[in-house]
Amino acid sequence: MPERPPGGFLAAVQFLTRVPVRLRRPPDLATAVVWFPVVGALVGAAAGAIAAGLGEVSTPAVGATVGVLTGVLVTGAFHEDGLADLADAVAGGWTRERRLEILKDPRHGTYGVAALTGSIVLRVVAVASLGPAAAFAGLVSAHALGRGAAVVTMGWAPLARPDGLGAGYAAAVTTRQALAGGAVALGLAALATGWWCGPLALAAAVPAVLLVIVARRALGGITGDVLGAVEQLAECAVLVTVTVLARHHRVWWT
Repeated sequence: MPERPPGGFLAAVQFLTRVPVRLRRPPDLATAVVWFPVVGALVGAAAGAIAAGLGEVSTPAVGATVGVLTGVLVTGAFHEDGLADLADAVAGGWTRERRLEILKDPRHGTYGVAALTGSIVLRVVAVASLGPAAAFAGLVSAHALGRGAAVVTMGWAPLARPDGLGAGYAAAVTTRQALAGGAVALGLAALATGWWCGPLALAAAVPAVLLVIVARRALGGITGDVLGAVEQLAECAVLVTVTVLARHHRVWWT
């Protein structure tokens, strides 16, 4: 009887990060998507620990910058690349065919660079405005909910094309798996921030819905780059919302 391809946590780590994980067989990413928010939370915890710790011994701005860039380094700018590609395609293409062609181009244009740098700057500024506890909890939640938003998007949005890295596994993800991934992300955000998880989940959902609408009109559906953009904008929206909540409330565990 043939062995099933590996899924689970290690497959998610291999796909989402640059951590050197070696699997004996190609992974089954459709069964690994439930673990995507877990991997995201771990990346967020690393970024948050650095932002909070370095912010205490240096300045919040330095801590936030190094923390956010740690997340970019660990993931190999995987999601940032998707955001940049989508910005170039939507803003620079006039037809569906031309936009899909731009998505395949590994180079980034002005729109892509602006979107990528804007995402990083917004996250750094948001984290720098938070105290250590809120910065840590916020980054854990942002990374978990960002991946959760992308997973949920896989389960209900149509594909723009049948080929490509994102299409292959998005097509295989069931609605049940997608909802499970979203539930895991919400649970992790609740552990990190308590009742804040409600507003933060809503903040992550809004850009995801808007991006799907844009992608359907511009491309005919979603691609792997759209999923990367969903993660990035959801992450940004969550951190901005954390800055609002932190002005009036403390993280539950402090």
